[in-house]
Amino acid sequence: MSHRFDARHVVDGSESRVAVRRARVTQRGYRAYSRKDIDTVPALRHLAPDEITAMKAVSAVLPFRVNNYVVEDLINWDDIPEDPIYQLTFPQAGMLDRRDFDRMYALVRRGASESRIQSTAREIQMRMNPHPAGQMELNVPHINGQSLPGVQHKYRETVLFFPSQGQTCHAYCTYCFRWAQFVGIDELKFANREAQSLVEYLKSHREVHSILFTGGDPLIMKTRVLRRYIEPLLSPELDHLVSIRIGTKATAYWPYRFLTDPDADDLLRLFKEVRKAGKHLALMSHYSHPRELDTPAAQVALRRIHSTGAVVRCQAPVIRNVNDNARAWAAMWRIQVQLGAVPYYMFVERDTGPKNYFEVPLARAYEIFRKAYRRVSGLGRTVRGPSMSATPGKVVVEGITRIGREDVFVLKFVQARDPDWVGRPFFAKYDPEATWLRELRPALGEKEFFFSRAMREIKRSNRAPAWGERLVKRRRATVFGHVEWE
Repeated sequence: MSHRFDARHVVDGSESRVAVRRARVTQRGYRAYSRKDIDTVPALRHLAPDEITAMKAVSAVLPFRVNNYVVEDLINWDDIPEDPIYQLTFPQAGMLDRRDFDRMYALVRRGASESRIQSTAREIQMRMNPHPAGQMELNVPHINGQSLPGVQHKYRETVLFFPSQGQTCHAYCTYCFRWAQFVGIDELKFANREAQSLVEYLKSHREVHSILFTGGDPLIMKTRVLRRYIEPLLSPELDHLVSIRIGTKATAYWPYRFLTDPDADDLLRLFKEVRKAGKHLALMSHYSHPRELDTPAAQVALRRIHSTGAVVRCQAPVIRNVNDNARAWAAMWRIQVQLGAVPYYMFVERDTGPKNYFEVPLARAYEIFRKAYRRVSGLGRTVRGPSMSATPGKVVVEGITRIGREDVFVLKFVQARDPDWVGRPFFAKYDPEATWLRELRPALGEKEFFFSRAMREIKRSNRAPAWGERLVKRRRATVFGHVEWE
């Protein structure tokens, strides 16, 4: 039986071809294509055999998964390989180092055994910085002397949880910084199926105000499974938990999750239950290009989500070959505001996986952000960026300026391992080629950045300040009647 929903919108259209219209959405079946299915993707049949071989070679190293909605509704097949959504979802030869690509291509072309292909791929993967920013070493917390797999506590107020059933996606982004979750190496995978261990940790860490379900994509799970993780968080014992966040690409890659999937209505009921329990619910939606907001299904999905009281916050990295221009970002932020979503972050591509194919120098990322930012109204200027999720914390490039005779980057922590670092501006020598924090050098005669000494101690002890500091309760209450912790 078909389900239909209506959406009414208006469109600016000055720099965007995103059409906002009355939409009628009907039921659709989901089909995924992975590496073993490359030969069966109808739209790829016109490619030359060497292009198909190259795709198979790259997808043996980096995860590949796409679905019928992305293939049929989002990609302009008359514009490949330049089409941004094609670049975003299909493997390209340039994503591997040339020497590594040649090795994998030769193995695939001569029909090498799968075990030989896999062992060579593993060697390459381990050289691609599979878990950047100290995730394995510094982010995993402990309870009763035992580490909690599938949990990360990097920032004092926020805990990340990786539900084991949510460690895949409706389709994979080729730039994905969590690519190591999907390549079948168990020792590199964050995952946890025990909701109770998360609850026990939160009970003893009242400094935590927000939980982020991530992966993978938690919304790949059936609603009945997602409930098992979320419902325990609504307990009065966790009254210090203010917000529940769900990181997802489903709004862009499979909006039918909120429309006509068999448990779509139950998912929306769960959202309402979270709000009724007094928690803020935010979907941290990854939109990488305005085209992902262009379809009737994508627009109606947002309407249904908003009807539950949930908020959609939008984020993505600036990605070469996909969205590395100000017009795309300005158009994306405008349509997000128009559809009731909140522009939240422009990230810098992380130093992992195929970064050399996608990364943009910090100076250029800042110019893209600044030019796009000035093209939107104040409602679109909720966005922050360009932001690096580096080992010490989230560092935003606030500007490029000249102090005395020196050109400098103006930087600031918007999140940090030590909360005292948040909001403190600092300066780095201007470098037009630098793409990440570790490539920057202190400016104005400083020998090191103000946080460098503390970071050395954190790495030495494998313990960040956010991990279970002894908390002191203030005697004054907040306006909500809760106790403030510091």
